[in-house]
Amino acid sequence: LPWGSEPGQDVGLDVAPTPPTDIPKAADSRRGSVCDRHCSTINNDLGDLGCHLPRPRGPTAGPPPHSEECESCARTTLTAENAVEANKLSNNYKFGFKKWKSHVTARPWEDRSEIVKELYSDLTVLRGPAGSTVTCGNVLYLLLFGWWLSLLHSLVAAGMFLTVVGAPHGRLCWDLAGYFLWPFGKVIQKVEVPKSQEAGTGESSALLGGPTPGRWRPRCWEGTGHWRRLGTAAWLCLGYPVLALCHGLVCVTSWLLIVTIPVAKLSARSAARVLLLPPERVRVRRIRMTEVPPEGEVILCCHRAANPYYYKYSVHGLNVFAINLLPLVLVTLLLGYLDSHNHLSSSTLKFSLALLSIMPLSYYIGMAIASISAQSTFAVGAVVNATFGSVTELTFYISALLKGSREGSACYAEVVKAALTGTLVGCVLFIPGLCMVIGGIRHQEQRFNSRSAGVSSALLFLSVGGVFAPTLFSKVYGKLVCGECHNVTQNPLGHYLCHGCHFDLMDNNGTLYYSHVQPLVYTVSLLLPAGYLVGLCFTLKTHSHIYDIHVSGCHMPGHHHSAVVHWSRWRALVILLLSTLCMSACADLATEHISPILTNSTISQYFIGVTVLAMVPELPEIVNGIQFALQNNLSLSIEIGNCIAVQVCMLQIPILVLFTIFYPTNFTLLFSDLHVYASMFSVVLMNYTFMDGKCDYFQGTVLVMVYFILLAVYFFAPSPSGC
Repeated sequence: LPWGSEPGQDVGLDVAPTPPTDIPKAADSRRGSVCDRHCSTINNDLGDLGCHLPRPRGPTAGPPPHSEECESCARTTLTAENAVEANKLSNNYKFGFKKWKSHVTARPWEDRSEIVKELYSDLTVLRGPAGSTVTCGNVLYLLLFGWWLSLLHSLVAAGMFLTVVGAPHGRLCWDLAGYFLWPFGKVIQKVEVPKSQEAGTGESSALLGGPTPGRWRPRCWEGTGHWRRLGTAAWLCLGYPVLALCHGLVCVTSWLLIVTIPVAKLSARSAARVLLLPPERVRVRRIRMTEVPPEGEVILCCHRAANPYYYKYSVHGLNVFAINLLPLVLVTLLLGYLDSHNHLSSSTLKFSLALLSIMPLSYYIGMAIASISAQSTFAVGAVVNATFGSVTELTFYISALLKGSREGSACYAEVVKAALTGTLVGCVLFIPGLCMVIGGIRHQEQRFNSRSAGVSSALLFLSVGGVFAPTLFSKVYGKLVCGECHNVTQNPLGHYLCHGCHFDLMDNNGTLYYSHVQPLVYTVSLLLPAGYLVGLCFTLKTHSHIYDIHVSGCHMPGHHHSAVVHWSRWRALVILLLSTLCMSACADLATEHISPILTNSTISQYFIGVTVLAMVPELPEIVNGIQFALQNNLSLSIEIGNCIAVQVCMLQIPILVLFTIFYPTNFTLLFSDLHVYASMFSVVLMNYTFMDGKCDYFQGTVLVMVYFILLAVYFFAPSPSGC
């Protein structure tokens, strides 16, 4: 499941929308029962809250044409809590916009499931014991934290008893030692105590029922408050720092483990609240099923130490995985730029950290783009998506080309070409195939909008043909030159075995390349973005009805909520710029320390480019696609891969060609035969699979297996020239 979504939420759409009143009955009757069943199957997205709006009037409000393609009559009705969320959902179906599953606004509390409410509930809810407290998560807490936390509190209690003035805090630590050994089924309360007892001015008499005069006590104890006591000073100097440090360690460790986030909440509240209260106001009690609710404020009441659903936990719209990986970015930048001579770590470690840091940064960039697009006009959203949609890949490619230019090595240009091909092949085969397999396990057969998929397929054919046109041209008119040839038959007219053969385009002072191939490259680099703009105009303006997306609002009682966005437009813009800056730094570190891997690794540089460098930045998109497939919304899963592949060919490659004009590098739009055959075969296979508008896990398995076969070919392929 992807980052930021929540378990238990209504994700299937069982809406069977009625046709609008302005459609004639005769036209509606032509659709037939089979088409109606098909339309009801297609309509799926984020859940039906019982909210419907009339179908918008205009070009798309007329009756659908009667044809054999039943999906032409299907429409997808989306439901949203507010206008911002509705814009985000609508943008998911727009070509060229980033598909984003997570909410960009806070969901109303009453709309969430009980599982989600339990994740976000505070540890002050007093509940009776539901079953045994001996669970796997609780036992894991005992083994990881409970025993040594209890021992530590016991030692601190002994130390506070030795100070005499800290004896009340010693008793508190002794009670907490038993609590932290096994806190489940127990409660920590803050109780009110009489002023005379709190000030320590006397003792109660059981016989007379009132206070009796006590021996002399320091004046600073008499009604001057908890913070001016000598025992409190001793506690803050000797006991509290040790326990706060240990609770902080437990909090960080349990937060990083994610499933034990309740332990993190427990430790954080203990250090920030329980240990700072006057000891006479803290009570530790055991919860009994027959006991009436105790009087006093409940501070801590933990029932379970682990919850497997915490992988869906988010803070201010940020998934816990993205939060936990954010320190990795800081460590990568500090280690990479402060240890430039590799005294503390190796280049391999720095390359791995830089590559892993790209994943959370890609998530932040995607969240920022989705937030800005959802809160802005269509034009602003289109500009933001076009500008920053490919920033993750472009930063790495440009950094690699700059390093290759500085070192005078053509290996980096070949790695960039391998990464471009790997992204294209992976987005065409692996992402849709994996989504089909995982979604097909839950749903026997999945349907999608074949017309919208056909538009993406046509753009892919156009882009692949344009990208590889200079390569095919060079193979037709280039001169084949071989490095070394041997006569294998000992006959001058016999067969020769040649090595290092390539098509030479620089013969006669490069006349063929500079006069024919290079102008063709520039022409293609201008036509591909133009084709992308035509595709945007076709899908978003003139023929937007092929998606047939309708967003309905929610007008049920109790559902009137204003949009509480996680990130405002300015905040999202700042995060977008900072993430892009950090992405550039991590890409620079990755290319700076990739050289030992390319030179010393026994694996082909082709394989490194098409796998690690191509697919790691796309992991957030893969997770989003899987989530959409699990919700029986395969259309978005397919569009995720197709949109990235189209952007690679129609935007990223022309930008790289344009970059080489102003800053000459070793990058030329001439690919190896392996890249050409793999890309063309992948696009043809994908187009054949998406022809009928339905699929199952078997077709997905075929796509995934073909992808792995191509990876095996790249794995055993010899290193490219220049590496």
